[in-house]
Parts: sequence; structure tokens; C-alpha cells
Amino acid sequence: MASKKSVDSFYHDEASRKYIPTAELEPLVRDQDKSPLLVAYERRNPDLDPQLVWRGKDLQDWSDLVVPAPPLYIQEKIHPKVLIDDLQRTAQEQGGVPQQLDLFADFNGLPSEAAKTEFYQHEANWSNRMILGDSLQVMASLAEREGLRGKVQCIYIDPPYGIKFNSNFQWSTTSRDVKDGNVQHITREPEQVKAFRDTWRDGIHSYLTYLKDRLIVARDLLKISGSIFVQIGNENVHQVRCLLDEVFGGNNFLSLIPFIKTSSKGAKYLDTIHDYLLWYARDKDNVIYNQLYKYRSRSSLDSGYGWVEENLQERRLTSKEKREIQKVSGKRFATSALISQSGGEKSSFPVECRGNVYYPSRNSFWKTNLVGFSRLSKSNRLVPVKNTLNYKRYSDDFPVVALTSWWGDTKESTFATNKIFVVQTYSKVIERCILMASNPGDLVLDPTCGSGTTAYVSEQWGRRWITIDTSRVALALARARLMGARYSFYILKDTYDGQLKEAEISRSLPFHEPVFGSIRQGFIYNRVPHIMLKNIAHNSEIDVIWEEYQDKMEPIRKQVNTILNENWEEWEVPREGKKTWPHEAKELHQQWWDLRMARQKEIDASIAAKSEYEYLYDQPYEDNTKIRVAGPFTVESLSPHRILAVDENDELIDSIAEGKAGYGEGQSFTQMVLENLKTAGVQQAHKEDKINFASLVPWPGDLICAEGKYYPGKEETGAQKRAAIFLGPEFGTVARPDLVAAAREAADAGFDVLIACAFNFDAQSTEFDKLGKVPVLKARMNADLHMADDLKNTGKGNLFVIFGEPDIDILQTEDDKIQIKINGVDVFDPSSGEVRSDNADGIACWFIDTDYNEESFFVRHAYFLGANDPYKSLKTTLRAEINEEAWESLHSDTSRPFNKPKSGRIAVKVINHLGDEVMKVFKV
Repeated sequence: MASKKSVDSFYHDEASRKYIPTAELEPLVRDQDKSPLLVAYERRNPDLDPQLVWRGKDLQDWSDLVVPAPPLYIQEKIHPKVLIDDLQRTAQEQGGVPQQLDLFADFNGLPSEAAKTEFYQHEANWSNRMILGDSLQVMASLAEREGLRGKVQCIYIDPPYGIKFNSNFQWSTTSRDVKDGNVQHITREPEQVKAFRDTWRDGIHSYLTYLKDRLIVARDLLKISGSIFVQIGNENVHQVRCLLDEVFGGNNFLSLIPFIKTSSKGAKYLDTIHDYLLWYARDKDNVIYNQLYKYRSRSSLDSGYGWVEENLQERRLTSKEKREIQKVSGKRFATSALISQSGGEKSSFPVECRGNVYYPSRNSFWKTNLVGFSRLSKSNRLVPVKNTLNYKRYSDDFPVVALTSWWGDTKESTFATNKIFVVQTYSKVIERCILMASNPGDLVLDPTCGSGTTAYVSEQWGRRWITIDTSRVALALARARLMGARYSFYILKDTYDGQLKEAEISRSLPFHEPVFGSIRQGFIYNRVPHIMLKNIAHNSEIDVIWEEYQDKMEPIRKQVNTILNENWEEWEVPREGKKTWPHEAKELHQQWWDLRMARQKEIDASIAAKSEYEYLYDQPYEDNTKIRVAGPFTVESLSPHRILAVDENDELIDSIAEGKAGYGEGQSFTQMVLENLKTAGVQQAHKEDKINFASLVPWPGDLICAEGKYYPGKEETGAQKRAAIFLGPEFGTVARPDLVAAAREAADAGFDVLIACAFNFDAQSTEFDKLGKVPVLKARMNADLHMADDLKNTGKGNLFVIFGEPDIDILQTEDDKIQIKINGVDVFDPSSGEVRSDNADGIACWFIDTDYNEESFFVRHAYFLGANDPYKSLKTTLRAEINEEAWESLHSDTSRPFNKPKSGRIAVKVINHLGDEVMKVFKV
């Protein structure tokens, strides 16, 4: 039976973060905290470095870079260990108070209950962060509102490489297949569309502006010892390096690292098989750098070593063996001179070795003293070559080579790597960057989250992390990846286990100092010896080991000599006995050689332990009794849309026409949306549920901007229904208070239904589906409505699609527990004016807060209905702890039973494959 493993996480108890509001507590945020801040960043003196010039740059550089810094709101609090603990309890059929309630205290750490509404005024326990929004504004907010300026140790940026919109963004969690020009594959997310327009409106000129602004803000976040890595392809590497020189200064350039990405075929000219990393320091003189090493191949290790030792017998390699080096067994070594040109009379003395006496040559001196020579001899490190005495240097004395700036081993097998995102970076690349430029407990930032590889790798190596992305699809994939991630549990240096392991490795007595489990003290790392002559000459433990074995070996040698009538010294005792020897002599001979081999092994171990060594930062020692899951993290987003609807010039963009062809030329955003709404109608899950407008005319309301009339049935007969049309902002999210105000206005005006059209709704608005007798339909607008002519010519496809609230059944079990069954998502039936349920096929995952306190959404249960299984690795490892039935429940539309909530409420959040989120609260 497999041994059971405990499940744990790494915690960053010494770190803290500003206490910020959750989406639920947004109404309690003070006006001064809600109001948008503008952060000014001084541009670097252009006289310091040569600079790249592009269209519009001079105008931009005329003044400081000014960035809005809106507040951030926590949407979810996720503790992966809670989810695994709940599975274990289910498998063991244990009752009682759920342990997870205590674990969620990991998010708090506030001084008092009253502090729950005092945002930005207190420090809370650290939790890692996934943030939805424009990285420019998010980074400015982190610096200005949360005091992270100068606190980030490592930044990894993977900006778009090319200028094709569809190739850079993934439209669904179900498919990485993104085809240029495919209408169905156009992203629907407003943050991404705005990022695209800001980036590519003016081609490479816009791209350079986009990237430079983010580099300026990122630099402000870096510690003085920090590093930034920018991943880029060969199309723009030369321009991006110029940008980095301009922002960080050419004197802070550290390296240009090409790395293998794929075996590309089909290029018109040379196939491109690598990308680049540009590595810059915040301050080169203070940068943290951990040297990484790679084990050398056997053939590389042994080349240049012309001797071989096998069973303590030495010989030169033959010419044939040198050509076929891999076929030769034994330890390779080379001989090195033991003399130098510097020294004095004390360094010139006779040395006896294997019956001969050696002197340093004229005007030369020994490299060590008599005691050192004694230890070299006892260690079998002396070898006579003709008339000289030489030092024996094994190829394994330093078996690694320092990592260089050419990474030719980063390509990962497509079979071994399950890629989940269209532009997912290989983990080995990011891993090396993080290990080189940071230490455990340091903070790593990735403004281009994607599939969450930086978060995944940072979590693996005990770093804190913050990732940012404009894509809901990307964050949905990254969130699932982190929730199901399995890691080895590395032994912490600041623990009793760490003290014992360090003592074992270094062959020393363990420390008995207090321990606190601080991850900032690092791990116990594997290390490789860097053995040099001086390490052996100064190692007094060799004398102790030698004497211990000499007391056993010397009597045996004398007995062998007596029986065989020989006078062998130690170096003369043959390795193999003769058949004609007496039985007693054979046994004694074997005993002597067994002791000699054991002595050599112990001396070699002492040399390795006491010599200099190099840490292998990518090989910490593991505690095999534990496995590790990701630590607590939050999913966050930028503030409500009234603050978001500001462009880079701090001008309102809600309904202002833009003076570029294809972006609202000659008409406002509102006019353009209403024209498309009239033509395209509102599509639901089934074609027969589509709302087609017979007319759509402006309406002079505060929030209601148009009146639409439609026929309730398939045929255009009967009385028409009146629909109030409420439009959200051009960029941003509609919150629940906006819907309530619009619905009240619609009810006062006697409308039959309110149709709210927006690019996104916050999850808290989901359960608001009716005000009095007026149904509220939330129609998500397709991002085509943002784009230029080449992207919005979609054949009048589904521009307005309703994703309704979750259809939930609350079930009671025999033991008075609760189960939740998700039937699908409710949709509005225009023919009847009623709401009915659709199936669960479009749901990627759904979460339950089984004791919702109306202050935060804690993910206490998580279920994944899509094809991807984020728990595959954990399932294999925890087979003994959690049975198959419990694992299968993770993919069910029916939850595991849970106790009735103390709060009397539960909350259910549903996420579809497009990253849309809806949430509903139930009283039970």
C-alpha cells in the first residue's frame, strides 16, 4: 500500500499587503479611495543614451507620463489546500466543523473587526494575486495606492510579438486554435480590445509607445537589486533593446539570451527556432544574481582527462580508448603539477611517495606543506609520473558548468507539455530567470499573465507573485492551473528538518537555534563539490578517518605478509589474489581491500563535504512525506467602470467619437451600438429565443438611452413589447448599482423589460434579474463593436449575447447536509416573457462559497466541467489519501454534501468558456 502523504503549502508570514476592498464591500469604500488618482512618471533624460525615434514620441516625451491608478477589488479568495482538505474529508467520511474556516483566516490578519472597512489603512496577511485589467493602470495602482514602489524583485514581461490581433489573444478556454480572420475567434473582452487598439492603432509606432509606458511604470516597482526580463521575437528585439536602454540605461544591460522555442518549418528564408530574453537590472551594481549550473555530459566531462582509475588502480588511457572514451569504465583524472614559482625554504622539502623521494625542481616550491602532503597521500591524490610527483584531479571534482547566455535546451516536448494557452512560454525559461534574479520570499511580477506560467513557476520556487492580464480567458486558465498545481515540498532552511539535513550534508553537528519556518531563509539545496588541492590539504578530518581505518587495516596487512612470506607496503598490495594462496590469506586479503575501499569512500565523502561547493539552486532537497499545493491567492479586478472610462490622456471616452477611420468616424459610440443592436438583435443560447427589434428609437432618459419594440413570438403578430435599452461604457464593467438605477428608471417609464448591453458585468450583478415586474436581461456585447472595418464586418453575427444567471437546485441529504446541483444557466424566453434553464454544456467551471458572509467570496468547493483536468497531477500523487469517487466529484454538476452555513447564505459562481462570470447568493 502506498504511504500516505500530508498536503501543505508555503506561507509568507513575514510579508504583508495592503488591505483592499472586496467587490462586496465596494459601497463602503470612501470617496477619496474611489476617486481616480493620476500618477506622474518622470521620463529619463534623453541626453544620457542614444534613443529610438518613432512617430509621436517627441510629443509624448514633452511631459511626464501620467497614468490613472484606480483602486483594485478582490473578486475571489482561493486557498487550494482548502479544496484538497475538503476532498480528503469527503473520502474519509468525516464530519465536524470544516477545517477550511480556519485556513481562510490566512487572508486576514487585521488588527480589529472595525478594520474590515478601513481600506488602504492596514496591512493584511500576504496572498498572491491574479489581477484583471490593463497592466499600466494596475502597476500604477500597486505603486501609488499599495506602496509597492521599489518592492518587486523580478519582473517578467512577454509582450505581443507581432501585429496580428487574433494571433495574440485566445478567445475560449476550450481551444488554443486561433485563426486570423475567423469571426468566431475574435476576442470579446473589452480590456483586451482596448489594449489592442492602444497598441496597434498606429502599427509599430503604437507598439513602441505601449511598451515603453509599461517599462517606465515597471521600473518604478523594481527594488534596487531587482531585474527585468523581456521576452521578444526576432522581429522587434532590436527595437525593444533600444527601449530598455532608454528606460533603464544602457549601463544596466546584463545579457541578451537566445533560447530554443520550437522546431519551426516552412519559413521563406531561414527557419526561426528561437526567441530572446533581454535582461536588465534596476541597478547593475546592486543586482541579485544566483549562478546556475548545468551538469556536463559524460563525454564532455571526461575529455582532456587522460588517466583512468578503477578499484584504486591507475593507468593511462590508450589511444583507442581516448577515441572511444564512453566505453571506458572507471574514474577519469588528469595530473597537475604540485610545484609553483613562489614560496620559501619552508616550501622546499623532500616528499616520500610509494617508496620514492621527490623534490621540487630548481627555483620551484611545493604548493602545500608537509601536513598537506600527508593528507594528499592519505586521500590517494598523489601519482608519480616519471621523475615528478603530481596531483590527481578527477573529472568529478567539479562536474558542472556555469549556465551561459545561450539556452539551447529549453525546448519542451509537445507530448510532455500540455499547452493550454496559445502563446504559453516554456516553464524552464521563466524558471531560470526567477532562480537567477531572486530568492525565496521575493516578489515576482508578470504584467502579461497568459496561462499563468510565471505564477506557476514562482509558486514552485517559493516566490511571492502578482500576475496581470487583460484577458478573462487567460485568467480563467491560470486560475484553474494554480488551483490544481502539485509541487514538491522543499525542506526549509529555517526548520528543525532543515538543520538536520544541513548537518547531514556538511558532516557537522546540527545547530540548535530557534527556528521560525521563514521561507525567506531559503531551502536546503543540493550542492556540487568544487574540490581544489587546498581543500584536501586543510581537511583535518582525513587524519581522523585514516587513523580509524589504519588501526584495523595494519594488523591484517601484517598477517597477509606473514602467511605469504611477503613484505608488501600498502601501495604494493595487489588488487587481485592468486588461486594458489591459502584460504586464510585470501580471506584476509579481501578484508583488507574492503576496508581500504571503505576508507577511500569515507575520505572522498569528507573531501566533498568539507571542500568548497556550488549551490544548485534548481535542486532543493525534498521532504517526500509531504506534497505541496499553491498557497492562498486572490483574483482581483480594476474598479467600476466610471473610473475605468478614461483614456491615456485622462479624457472621458464613454461616448466621444474617435477621429480615426473605423473607430466611430462621424458617429458616437452610442449611435454605432444602437444601429448594430437594431440590425442584429439580441441572441440567446438558442436561435428561437432571439429578440429582433421592430423599431429602436432614442429615449431621453438618464440611463435609458433607447426604446426598442419587439414581437414576443416567432411571428410578427400580436401586441409589441417595449424594451428599455441601457448601454454600459465603451471600455469597462457594469456594476450592480448601475443596473438597479436603470431598472428603476425603466419601471417608472412602464417598460416591459430592461436590456442592459455591456462588454462586461461584474459577478455581483448576476443575481439582479428583476425589479418588480420588469425582467433585467444582461446582454454582453461582442468586441467586434470596438474594431475597425476589417474586424467588425461579421455578417451581422451574434453581437449581443445574453449569459444569464445560474440555474441552481438546492438539495437536502438524509444527514441534513446540503448539495448544490447546477442545471445550467437561465435564459429569457421572449415568446413567453419567462425565464427558463439551458443546459450546462457552456460552463467551464463553477465554485461554491459554502458559508458566504457577504464580505468576500471564498472558493470552498470547485468543480470543472470542461475537458481540461487541472487536478490530474495531484490525483496521481494523492491516490492513497483520496479515493476515485472523491476525485470524480470535481467534474460533476452536483456538489459534494456540506454542512449548512452558519451565515445562512451560500454563493455560487459560474464561469463559461469565454471567461464570463456570474454569481448568485442563496439563503438556506
